[in-house]
Amino acid sequence: MNASTEDSAPRPLPEDWHRALAVVAHPDDLEFGASSALARWTRQGKDVVELLVTKGEAGIDTLAPAECAEVRMAEQRASAAVVGASAVEFLDFSDGTLEYGLPLRWALAAAIRRHRPDVVVSINFREKFGGASFFNHADHRVLGPALLDAVRDAANRWVFRDQLAEGLEPWQGVRFAAFGSAPESTHYVELAEEDLAAGVASLDAHEVYMGALEGWDHRTFLAEAAVEAGRWAGVPLATGFEVFDT
Repeated sequence: MNASTEDSAPRPLPEDWHRALAVVAHPDDLEFGASSALARWTRQGKDVVELLVTKGEAGIDTLAPAECAEVRMAEQRASAAVVGASAVEFLDFSDGTLEYGLPLRWALAAAIRRHRPDVVVSINFREKFGGASFFNHADHRVLGPALLDAVRDAANRWVFRDQLAEGLEPWQGVRFAAFGSAPESTHYVELAEEDLAAGVASLDAHEVYMGALEGWDHRTFLAEAAVEAGRWAGVPLATGFEVFDT
């Protein structure tokens, strides 16, 4: 989390919108912080759709990809239900080998034109997470820039013109894109205790995946992260986002 200064003080994320499209690479990505914000927003009556670019089939060493995909898709649907998402969709890109390029931008632009969100939500695509020493997942680093470009693509009638024939009209209504858990967050969402509890429960729903992490205490991690973000934001509990105006 970046330090607050007079010029870079954290700002509350605008919430005067109705529809969000939450786009991540894998099942479980949203649940490491962003899902608590999703829970807050659905409690406010906002509509949230989750879009997974892969099925997470390469995520569990002890499960073959076909079996793993079924497990992880089921866990994501259960997780999304916990935070009140109205729908969960999966694209068919390969887990672990996501590539920036026109096929990915095409698919993301099509989803944006189909769902017509006011805001787009994802997770950190920078090289690292805050003070962490590990390098961010390649799929995360690819997806962020592709998603930002796809927001622009979706708004331009003359990009991906074949989608017009499918009834997918351009959509210029995305106000901003917000990326959770970014090392240089610019905005925060204040969380109530029930939002944090829902976020924790949403990660609990990834039972098989979390079990494969050999006892890592995600409940403590999420609670401590919310307190730390709250300290940065000046509220009891929060989660941070890097925001790009579109």
